[in-house]
Amino acid sequence: MEFRLIIKDGTVVDGSGAPAYAADVRVAGGRIVEIGKNLQASVGERIIDASGCYVTPGFVETHNHWDGGVWWSPNMEPMPAYGITTSINGNCGFSMAPAPRTAEAKQSIIEIFNFFEDIPEEPMHKNVPWDWVKWSEYKRSMVSNVQVPVNFAAYCGHIALRLNVMGEDAWTRVATQAEIEQMCDLLDDAISAGSLGLSSNQLDYDKNERPLPSQLADDAEYRALLAVVARHEGATFQVVLDHFFRMTGPQQLARLGGIAREVGARMHWLGLPTLKYAIEAGKPSAALHEQYKAEGADIWTDYHHVSPTSVINFGRSLVFAQNGNPVWQEVVNAPTWEEKSAMLSDPAWLDRARHAWDHDTFSHSALRDSSVLTLKESESGWGPVGITLAEYIQQTGIAHPSDALADWVLKNGAESVVHKKSLENDEDVMLEMFRDPRALGNISDGGAHGKMFCGNGDNVLLLTDYVRDRGVLTIEEAVHVLTGRLTDFFGLNDRGLIEEGKVADIAVFNLNEIERRPEEKIWDVYNGRGGRTYRYTRAPAPMRLTLVNGVPIFDNGAFTGRFPGEFIGPEPEWQFAMAAE
Repeated sequence: MEFRLIIKDGTVVDGSGAPAYAADVRVAGGRIVEIGKNLQASVGERIIDASGCYVTPGFVETHNHWDGGVWWSPNMEPMPAYGITTSINGNCGFSMAPAPRTAEAKQSIIEIFNFFEDIPEEPMHKNVPWDWVKWSEYKRSMVSNVQVPVNFAAYCGHIALRLNVMGEDAWTRVATQAEIEQMCDLLDDAISAGSLGLSSNQLDYDKNERPLPSQLADDAEYRALLAVVARHEGATFQVVLDHFFRMTGPQQLARLGGIAREVGARMHWLGLPTLKYAIEAGKPSAALHEQYKAEGADIWTDYHHVSPTSVINFGRSLVFAQNGNPVWQEVVNAPTWEEKSAMLSDPAWLDRARHAWDHDTFSHSALRDSSVLTLKESESGWGPVGITLAEYIQQTGIAHPSDALADWVLKNGAESVVHKKSLENDEDVMLEMFRDPRALGNISDGGAHGKMFCGNGDNVLLLTDYVRDRGVLTIEEAVHVLTGRLTDFFGLNDRGLIEEGKVADIAVFNLNEIERRPEEKIWDVYNGRGGRTYRYTRAPAPMRLTLVNGVPIFDNGAFTGRFPGEFIGPEPEWQFAMAAE
């Protein structure tokens, strides 16, 4: 059915950064058809009372990993309750397509999603049909088989390209010229079908300490793939760089930024150090950002306003591997509790674990500070919980942090949880990024890390903390960061602004009513064995109203059960102009 409504007496923040103004907004046929004062409702139009509320474009999540989750959790909550209307996926080089051609390579893709993004393996096998090879076929399957409440956009992942063409050789060598040409053909298919472009990864190592396949790509491979991106209007190249662990980010930014400029590809890179500990090591990248901006290069920098944190469990976690401790990662990788507990009580393993804790763990890692590791939840109920590892050491007299953690895990179980404190952001750098015309925010990782919980709802923290509570940003600046700047960059030209003719992706909220609500543990993820496992989510912010393509998805304090989201991609300005007419 068509929803026709007037949003009355609100304050419009249009997403462009322009000053807010009082106006009514009329929606019909999925679009904004009129903006003005004292609009009169006609028969059949619903009136939304927005007095005391802001009326803004729907918020864009620029870095999500809902690729797998939409096949078994299509509600994508808590997105509707937080005014989110567009989710961008296929990030970090991880995508569902092109699909691997061998069972071994398919398992590699599933394990990558499982290890790096905490996407459960069992439903990836049983709920995803894998009835595609090319990205264009994946999109057709998605459109046919999955309904979502918010708009869904996605990159084509470099790792998926390599595994499709090279199989397991993608992990060990550079590609041949013939293989590069095959990858280029697959990427061209993807972008032609509506992919945002190419995503790649120069950050991550897997659970066996292998660099991901994209890190084996040489300059010839990147040059050819980025040339494909450059041929398509609106397409972009995204790459995740390392300013957190091995600190290779500055060298890779210089390398890949140079190739992007050479072939004329638009690029954005994730990993600008906003964390205090990484500022010094990241100075060469910050300088390159300023250089590219001064020279007018089409190279953008990504950031997030929420410092990363980690919730560690011992059944599935990447924290030890990412922080340079392969010995503790062995416990996580062991498939059964019997194997895990045998390690944790083996004197030889305990000796190796102490050595790794002291010598292998990165010097800047929070794992080195037992006072920031909180023993949060016990599977067995043994406890104690709510104290730090440092306090547990004091209570037990166990001298070494590794031994103390092993003792606690043995008593409490593999699904017990340890919380690692968030690292501190540099506030001056954050404010510079918000106002930087070549910076992209809201990199939340939503849809991933269900047992670590980072993600959806962070957008509201920007509005409450930075705007309402501390006043360091204006409402116009914050909404622009979350809407118009992002849709403009990604070529989503028919949405992202409160403007006549635009698609009616709209959020209505009272700034004094919303909060980024505390995390809640819920048991609703299929475990492949007839049961459920847990993830963390949040209660509604809440929005007064969230519209996607003119259809209410959050209304009267609850999810409406409607799924009007579309699979969207870059749209040239002339296409938007024709649609508006």
